[in-house]
Amino acid sequence: MKRLVLLLLFVAGLLAPAQAARLISQVSNDSVEITSSFDGERMNFFGTIVPDVGSAEAITGPFQVVVVVLGPTQNRIARQMTNNFGIWSNTGQLEFKNFPSYFHVLSSGRLSEITDITTLTTNYILPESHTLVVNTDDWWRSAVYGQQLVRLMTEQGLFGVQENGVNFLSDTFYSARLTLPSNAPPGPYIALTYVFKHGAIIARRSEGFAVRKIGFERFLALSSTQQPLLYGLVCVLLALVTGWFGGVLFKR
Repeated sequence: MKRLVLLLLFVAGLLAPAQAARLISQVSNDSVEITSSFDGERMNFFGTIVPDVGSAEAITGPFQVVVVVLGPTQNRIARQMTNNFGIWSNTGQLEFKNFPSYFHVLSSGRLSEITDITTLTTNYILPESHTLVVNTDDWWRSAVYGQQLVRLMTEQGLFGVQENGVNFLSDTFYSARLTLPSNAPPGPYIALTYVFKHGAIIARRSEGFAVRKIGFERFLALSSTQQPLLYGLVCVLLALVTGWFGGVLFKR
């Protein structure tokens, strides 16, 4: 009987919910403006871990924090180029729908030590997680194309993972810093923050901010989508005038 009671207490401990906690977080800028001189923007993310509402239990660490910054989604096509008799040509392609145009992960430690690969994948914390949603029966082809797409986006500075990007200033207060590149796509962004304890997510929160073009850059962007014919004619006219002026200048 004593063994049965001990066994039940052990199972109850395993099934007990994680320590009740909530996250209070904030982002430094709610709007990033792109002008002709835009060369990047430094963003700061910070927050504190507190007991859940109505909980009298004090929370104790150690905690791990992961911040995932996502840019606007779009449909991306990954193409395979093959050299056939000295000529490079596209021999295959695969479309990834609702793929993030920007994706960066900041964490307080190695992701593999914070939690397991299943949790990282199901919560879309890994860059490769977004390549697994392709509607195709050829999962191997999807994995190969997705890996190369992530590699190309990483080389452009649009994807990245910083496993030392989050610093704890106290047991419950953290801060993280991220520099948006100069080629950051305009649109709505979201910062997803996860708090881990013993490999499990005990709290999460999201904040949004926007990257938008202003001034002449905004006028050009809107004209190219809302009035494409007029935009094309103006571009051709500008090219002709620039070419003529350059010819006159160099003749002198």
